[in-house]
Amino acid sequence: MPNVVLVVDMLRGFLEEGHNLYCGDGARGIIPEVQAILERETARGSSIFYVCDTHEPDDLEFKMFPVHCVKGTAECEVIPELDAYPGERISKQRYSAFYNTDLEQRLRELAPDRIIVCGVCTDICVLHTTADARNRDYSVEVPTGAVASFDEEAHRWALKHMESILGASLA
Repeated sequence: MPNVVLVVDMLRGFLEEGHNLYCGDGARGIIPEVQAILERETARGSSIFYVCDTHEPDDLEFKMFPVHCVKGTAECEVIPELDAYPGERISKQRYSAFYNTDLEQRLRELAPDRIIVCGVCTDICVLHTTADARNRDYSVEVPTGAVASFDEEAHRWALKHMESILGASLA
């Protein structure tokens, strides 16, 4: 069975300057690696899911983080650099792509050999999505050149945690 690629929060709200949770120029550096993964995995027949932060205007998350990716705004759109690649969109309201979405059901139907998780932020949504996938006994790969965060120390910690505690493979 082919793989599944979860492209986490590669959205205008995180990757375009001027938005409240812009991850920085360093995070934009992962775009070519994400594109390479999409090209390779599309050619292999893998399923691609764009997991997109999408919040209601009064979301309780805004007590912790600035307002971002409000439903119906441009911030929720996948960055233009990924427009040419196929895939389905999954809107999420919390850190994990599994929380209150149909991702678990889709994965059960697809029965992938491996789940490849890429995107932002390594220490938040990538980490929680990876943890939930591993808790469901999926083999998970996190390509280190295709994940980023606005906090470099937290990024490094999350990679180590995903490998040594969660059992994800780093590529």
